[in-house]
Amino acid sequence: MNSNELNENEYAPFYKNYIKALGNVNLFEVLNSSLEEILKTLKNLPEDKLLFRYDNDKWTIKELLQHIIDAERILSYRALRFSRNDPSDLQGFDEDWYVGNSNGNERSFEDILEEFTYLRKASISLFNSFTSEMMPMLGTANESIMSVRALGFIIVGHQMHHLKIIKEKYL
Repeated sequence: MNSNELNENEYAPFYKNYIKALGNVNLFEVLNSSLEEILKTLKNLPEDKLLFRYDNDKWTIKELLQHIIDAERILSYRALRFSRNDPSDLQGFDEDWYVGNSNGNERSFEDILEEFTYLRKASISLFNSFTSEMMPMLGTANESIMSVRALGFIIVGHQMHHLKIIKEKYL
């Protein structure tokens, strides 16, 4: 499954830049390669970099990674619900509130990286479990229609968006 197979009616306009920035990629390949890329980029950073904020109201790298984890869990959950033909309109979430209540800065970075690795592997398993009939299934989240397959690309696009910010503003 390649990202160029997506139609713009399969995701909210908010996510367009995440998906378009990926280019034409295979979902399963990019789920794996993006895990490797973030681990390679972040695993040996010193603690002072992990707690750095480039502005008073910006998150630290620890908080950013915790945000990526939280978002991936929520997006994967949505994909699961949509793949099961759940007609519910799923609620959105306030990312600032989640980060503020995550305790990310107090956790060891090794634990956060380990959690991210396990989560990504679980997401890969989840998306591998979807049949070709399930991938284009639609559901509603935060009052926007999205497909199962679009959610997979959004997971990666969201991670890559934040990794780009980390490289530009933190490292």
